[in-house]
Amino acid sequence: MDIVLIRVIFVIVVAAVSYFLQPFGLNPVPDVVVGAGIGLAIVLFEMRLRQISLKRLIGAALGSILGIVGAYLFSLVIRNSLKPGATQSFLQLMVILLMAYVGLIVGANKGDLLNLSALGGIFGGEKQAKKSYKILDTSVIIDGRIADIAETGFLDGVLVIPQFVLRELQLVADSADSLKRNRGRRGLDILQRVQKIATLQVQIVEDDFPAVREVDLKLIELAKLMEGKIVTNDFNLNKVAQLQGVEVLNINELANSLKPIVLPGEVMRVFILKEGKEYNQGVAYLDDGTMVVVDNARKMIGKTIDIAVTSVLQTTAGKMIFGKFDERATVRTELPRMANARPGAPQPSGPPQPAGLQATPVVVAERPVEPL
Repeated sequence: MDIVLIRVIFVIVVAAVSYFLQPFGLNPVPDVVVGAGIGLAIVLFEMRLRQISLKRLIGAALGSILGIVGAYLFSLVIRNSLKPGATQSFLQLMVILLMAYVGLIVGANKGDLLNLSALGGIFGGEKQAKKSYKILDTSVIIDGRIADIAETGFLDGVLVIPQFVLRELQLVADSADSLKRNRGRRGLDILQRVQKIATLQVQIVEDDFPAVREVDLKLIELAKLMEGKIVTNDFNLNKVAQLQGVEVLNINELANSLKPIVLPGEVMRVFILKEGKEYNQGVAYLDDGTMVVVDNARKMIGKTIDIAVTSVLQTTAGKMIFGKFDERATVRTELPRMANARPGAPQPSGPPQPAGLQATPVVVAERPVEPL
């Protein structure tokens, strides 16, 4: 609030000075309007400077100074080459403006290369203030799991959403295909959910690269510029970014690393969903989407059974578990259970027998004795 008050007072002072001094040779009222406009322009420029890092600000100042020095040397050449007049004055002014502008832009873009921490003093803490940027891809926004990860607090730094990614997401949401349209709208809902997380800092950047047409390549260029990491679940973007030296956070790799570890010999309870590719195989899925291929389970489709894990295979697409269903063991377990659950079945009397020592009835077959 204090800063807003200071800005208002500054604009009023500039307008009052223009009213009394009339520096533009106009009537008092137009001079006040022009002075107030200049004051507003200065305030807007100051607000823009607050968003620029100290490195870029120092780089822009150094670039402007070097540009003005170079422009002065060029103006000396122009003064000695042309006759005094309007053309000479115009060329000198244009050279100064051009060199100052070029120095300002180039110095600001290259300011991130400055190592201010080496200067010590008030610049010693600049390195500690460096932020970690996580740049979101369109695919990871539509996927939606990034919001769940962000809510758990595992993401630090600044979550960056490029403007060109928002444009691509809007094109998907406006697609004539209903499936694509629903995916795009889901992505926009995920972004709104991410922006509402109080512990997370979200930043929408306007940086674009007109010379680059593909969104994936624009993401890589932006990551290089901001020294950030790309958050994606696109396999191809992951490989291309790694080839160009850009760090990538792959959501699929994170999900695979969080899947439970299963060792051969362990017993699992799974639901057989469908038939497998090989003979007498059944296929089941765990809660996290891991595929379980079970031998001898074709007849158990639609049922929940216990299987013994035989091996675990790690592939690029994820983890696969192979198991075996022992039908004989299941029958031995189910028969006593069914007999006890039958209405009118006699209940065993006396103390319960220890496990593994139950009596097994023996049937002796009678055969006639032949006479000698």
